[in-house]
Amino acid sequence: MACLPYPTFLQSPTQTPSTQSLSAVGRVRIHPLTCPGISDNDSESSVGASSSSAAPEEYQAIISKCIQQSKVVDTDTTDKENAKLRKKYMKEGVAMASSYLSQTLGIDVSIVDVEIVLNIDSITETDGCLASCFLDAGCAYVVVRVKQEEEKDGGLAKALEACDATRVPRERLVLHMKNTGMPEIGNEITSRVGTISIQMASLSSAFTDWNVPTSKKEWKCVVQLSITEGLSKDDLIASVSSLSKAIGENRGSITLVDPTAEQLGLCYAACMKTDRPDGLYTTVVCTRSNEALGLVYSSKASIIAALQCGRGVYYSRSRNGLWRKGDTSGHYQTLHRIDVDCDGDALRFTVTQNGNDCKAFCHLNTLTCWGEPRGIRHLEQTLVARLHDAPAGSYTKRLFDDEALLRDKLVEEAQELSEADTKEHVAEELADVLYFAMVRAAKAGVSIDDAVSELDKRARKVTRRKGDSKEFRIKAGEEILGKK
Repeated sequence: MACLPYPTFLQSPTQTPSTQSLSAVGRVRIHPLTCPGISDNDSESSVGASSSSAAPEEYQAIISKCIQQSKVVDTDTTDKENAKLRKKYMKEGVAMASSYLSQTLGIDVSIVDVEIVLNIDSITETDGCLASCFLDAGCAYVVVRVKQEEEKDGGLAKALEACDATRVPRERLVLHMKNTGMPEIGNEITSRVGTISIQMASLSSAFTDWNVPTSKKEWKCVVQLSITEGLSKDDLIASVSSLSKAIGENRGSITLVDPTAEQLGLCYAACMKTDRPDGLYTTVVCTRSNEALGLVYSSKASIIAALQCGRGVYYSRSRNGLWRKGDTSGHYQTLHRIDVDCDGDALRFTVTQNGNDCKAFCHLNTLTCWGEPRGIRHLEQTLVARLHDAPAGSYTKRLFDDEALLRDKLVEEAQELSEADTKEHVAEELADVLYFAMVRAAKAGVSIDDAVSELDKRARKVTRRKGDSKEFRIKAGEEILGKK
């Protein structure tokens, strides 16, 4: 994969009216002590407005909850009360962190790789609970920052101790330090973290003060660049493009501190390539579950526009200009993520297709440009239609209207699935369970994409439950089955 840039929110809001989806490039770094979160203010004065924002206070409350959790000792397996109390604090902390990420920062952690920058003291003070809290809440990585004032006074040793305290897989840890006086990257570091993040004082120092690492397997690198005032657009693009080539494919990334949508979009495009004479990028538009909706084209200007408004915006070859999907049809798209393919010459836009009359990407009023969907998506569309306008005698309508019947059928079919003993029988019973589960979902207004989002979010967790069966649920199920 190409080495691509992503934003670091140090002092600028995570979202403003003109930069709604910078995180849609797929990755974002957050400094919680200074990042003010969502802002309705679209002026330059909103940068550095953290003092008037509740976001840092909310972050401090999460630290306090993790300290509570860390002080409850549960090494005694017979002390169930302590175990319950620690679990209670853990769940409360994760809930607070989830709200902070999704509501205060406005970031969808189920599809965006979020890096949360944590101070060494906060990690050690919470005995590592703060790190697992944010990972359980959906963050992809924890960035352990070596304090600038401690770099010459045992700062690295303290950072490595903090990494040990997190007790999370090394692949989920990033060690961040300045490029000045950097130590040799040896096993002492790479055995603890999977990524090294280097803070560059300027764009020029990225080439004069530091050699790009040659290791491809042991660790990856991230170069953090600050965009200095007065830097020309051309110089920024040229520098990021050159650094991307120097780092190479599958070896690292570049993060820009507090960029605008234009700066990020232009740098992102500069790290791609195209063999088309018109300079456009082939773009596949997909749902959250990776179903292809259609094939379009993107330009540098359309990428910037998409990052600014958080919608599917493309380039229309017939109109020779930007195509803001939905402006005329009403079938607009919510943009979740932009990805580049393995060759670095094609884009994928992951979106949610919207529409008042119907959710259609195609001009023929179908969801996809390849006709009607099949499988689970077709079932979902049918169930939604039945919910609003069912024919006489519809069994699905009966299930919608009879909650007890729907509950009983879910329990019954789940039992039959658990007892199926051949491949064919399992497939049949699975189809039954999916049908009744989808009826329940459609009635509640839950889509396939909602379920995919929840699965992706759970995949981020590092804290695992025992997963034992719940006796009261088993008894309730037996009572339902006993009536039949």
